[in-house]
Amino acid sequence: MGVLKPFEKRSELAVFLLLAAVVIVLPCLNGMTGEESGWHVSNFKLGVWGKYLCFAVVAMSLNMLWGYTGLLCLGQCLFFALGGYAFGMYLMLMIGDLGAYKSELPDFMVFLGYEQLPTHWKPFYSPWFAILMVMVVPGLVAFIFGFLAFRSRIKGVYFSILTQALTYAAALLFFRNDTTFGGNNGFTDFKFILGADIREPSTGRWLFVASGILLLTVYWFIAWLLTTKFGKVQEAIRDSENRVRFSGYSTTHFKLFIFVVSAIIAGLAGALYVPQAGIINPGEMWPTKGLDIVVWVAVGGRGTKAGPIIGAVLVNLLKSYTTREFPEYWLLILGCLFVLVVIFMPDGIVGLCKRTWVRFVRPKAGSGPAAEEKALATESS
Repeated sequence: MGVLKPFEKRSELAVFLLLAAVVIVLPCLNGMTGEESGWHVSNFKLGVWGKYLCFAVVAMSLNMLWGYTGLLCLGQCLFFALGGYAFGMYLMLMIGDLGAYKSELPDFMVFLGYEQLPTHWKPFYSPWFAILMVMVVPGLVAFIFGFLAFRSRIKGVYFSILTQALTYAAALLFFRNDTTFGGNNGFTDFKFILGADIREPSTGRWLFVASGILLLTVYWFIAWLLTTKFGKVQEAIRDSENRVRFSGYSTTHFKLFIFVVSAIIAGLAGALYVPQAGIINPGEMWPTKGLDIVVWVAVGGRGTKAGPIIGAVLVNLLKSYTTREFPEYWLLILGCLFVLVVIFMPDGIVGLCKRTWVRFVRPKAGSGPAAEEKALATESS
């Protein structure tokens, strides 16, 4: 089938089909089984897993930069939050006069003394304009920043520091009350989305499915991109940018394009995260959030298709358990996890599984380190 053609290995196709099964099965277990059934998935759990899918998408967007292009961006959470804010503006306007102040204006604007809706808010009454802005705003910010950075040939640790500085500056800006974005509290108390009650179980199921479709689309897109000439050049830039430049390719254009695409993907993930989380505030673009995304990719395995998904889900499952049972130790555990991965699993969980498969499971034609490395190279994505 043409749709499955980008998956060059059976393992990649298996992961894609497994993800598709999860997207189909979990909503069915939520809506078609009674609460007394052992197979029932509660509305709360479905919402949690919907957020995990959004986290997986933003991790995949970072992997496009870090894993396949060699650009460590510490500000991916900024694009995630910008997409969330863009769609959150639409959700706030859909509250209407059902807010605490019974006003057509969002509650935080009434509290701050606004008498009329700011001009830049008015187009967000249209959901289609909001969806467009979900892609345009993160993409535009990435384009401007990337153009200036890549034209100046900023790379490596300097690029990482600049992206973190950009994120920090944006967070400070959004924390201000006079920016009309809710200040410290952000947006919350959503009521409706596309005419549907956001608190209805059926709405939650559709949001989960939308998050799953986005995840599958991004997974397929990355697999397809890597089979193209662009994808080959992208990986060559990661391995040796100077050689690519001396071969006659404009690495600036390649890096700028992938930077903008990854920002748009992160923005879409943020837009689907907001109605499922029920809130968006500047905390989502705080620099520590960007480091969390880096940990997800590192734990799962950067430069692999499934690694970011595995890392995002497992780390957030661990976070949910730890913050409930040992809340004061979560940051310590996260730091130790990252150190252990860097020292003992530089290729992440996926890399560890590949090495285990090569060494103990897969029959080898030869033996010794050379044969093992050859088999590992064959399994590598």
